[in-house]
Amino acid sequence: MKLMQRRDFSATLVGAGALALGLPAAAQGGIVEGTHYVRLGQPVPVTVPAGKVEVVEFFWYGCPHCNAFEPMLEAWVKKMPDFVAFRRVPVQFREEPFGTHQRIFYALEAMGRLETMHRKVFFAIHNDRQRLDKPADIAAFMTKNGVDGAKVVELMGSFAVQTKARQAKQLAEAYKIDGVPALGIQGRFYTSGSLAGGQDRMVLVAEYLIQASRKV
Repeated sequence: MKLMQRRDFSATLVGAGALALGLPAAAQGGIVEGTHYVRLGQPVPVTVPAGKVEVVEFFWYGCPHCNAFEPMLEAWVKKMPDFVAFRRVPVQFREEPFGTHQRIFYALEAMGRLETMHRKVFFAIHNDRQRLDKPADIAAFMTKNGVDGAKVVELMGSFAVQTKARQAKQLAEAYKIDGVPALGIQGRFYTSGSLAGGQDRMVLVAEYLIQASRKV
């Protein structure tokens, strides 16, 4: 598995000027298909309205690189133009602990608590060294943070959450994601830190692909 074979990235924030930097680089051959990003042989259907470009972050709560990327990602998402539709998709390379972490994500989403708890789950795993792979531990953590822990565990076993987890797994497979974090663009491209040459560079490549998707 290539999950953990991801380079560390610069802490320098890629801001509003990223696209301006990325496009000239592409014109000079700086962003190369097959090297810095992959074009899917079979496009993945997207559900965004016409005129929108979908960007998907594939991640795993247990991945240290996803944890490190999160602050940069959050800052980037806040600056995305209106025509970009962003969403996160947790991966499942095998059932455990990936499946459990997937279901935590979708249970929190169903409860409307994802926005407040997403970073806290990362922090618990990577800073507090909590595994969050057992129902009792998950419930205790959620309750400590003001969320109904019993309800989270209940929802994790629900049909709706299990369906979303299965769909997430299918989407990652359709994009041929073999490591995280990775960014899927409009069902046609994906890039990652290892492809782009760092997590900050991954954002530049993604912005280039967003613009390329608008021209098609």
